[in-house]
Amino acid sequence: MRAIFLRILSLPETFLSCLIITLFALISQLDPSFLQWEVQRTLSSHIWELAIMAIPMTLIILTAGIDLSVGSIMSLSAITAGMLFQAGSSMPLACGAALLTGTLGGFLNGFFIARMRVHPLIITLATMATYRGIAEGISQAKPVSGFPVGFTRLGQDEWLNLPFAAWVFFIMFVSVFWVIHRRALGVHVYAIGNNDTASRFSGIHVNRILIGLYTFSGFASALAALLFVARRNTAKADIGTGIELGVITAVVIGGVSIFGGRGTLVGTCLGLLLIHETREFVSWHWNRDEFILIVLGLLLIVSVVFQKLLRHKQNSS
Repeated sequence: MRAIFLRILSLPETFLSCLIITLFALISQLDPSFLQWEVQRTLSSHIWELAIMAIPMTLIILTAGIDLSVGSIMSLSAITAGMLFQAGSSMPLACGAALLTGTLGGFLNGFFIARMRVHPLIITLATMATYRGIAEGISQAKPVSGFPVGFTRLGQDEWLNLPFAAWVFFIMFVSVFWVIHRRALGVHVYAIGNNDTASRFSGIHVNRILIGLYTFSGFASALAALLFVARRNTAKADIGTGIELGVITAVVIGGVSIFGGRGTLVGTCLGLLLIHETREFVSWHWNRDEFILIVLGLLLIVSVVFQKLLRHKQNSS
């Protein structure tokens, strides 16, 4: 029993839960109004696009990869939908083209990483600039607005007091959680992160899985772009600028090892919650954006140091 208790205490999820409880306790003393349900429900609209993109990013980092292009794919997908709508296309066709654009962008990342054996950091850094440049070029940096009400309702309407994007996230989370824990694919993802070469020799279709994960990431980025455009009723080339840092930070703070093979979706959700509440409270209470960057940077440092100490303890035991 004592061994089980100590094991639970050593989990990153336990550490994150303690941080979140501490944060809420601090907030309750500084500004209790922030914890009111209506305030939390309103502010939650800022997190769902990032949360949707964090799910495939978790899987990618579990394979010891990374995707820096998610923000640029989000931008390109949004501009694709906006330009087609402006040109007279129906909204369903524009949305389908946006999803296809994002999916194709993710597929290209996966193809170069898996087939051409280019390091994920290099190729996604390159496509991050390329996709963003294409979005700015075809839009001439001009925003597109005036989308039909039927489309904007996807980003603004609620069901059971939660926005549509929240339900998209919950469905995606449950589906991926089931695949990871109930299908062989989950075992293969962790195996690739632990040892790519051994996974190939053991018969795992590493290339197919990597291409699939990066394609999924592109699709999720495009979906997040459509939800963002529907919520703001504006498509611009600067949509998603810097969001890749928030996505990766949430995943890493959530306990997913950047070296691959270690981490959970539950940890990612806790990381998202910690980042969201910290960012929103700093903005709510002090209204100083620079404080947000400082606090998030400190959280990331604490998380990485904790993971390093935990890994050292596990290896020594």
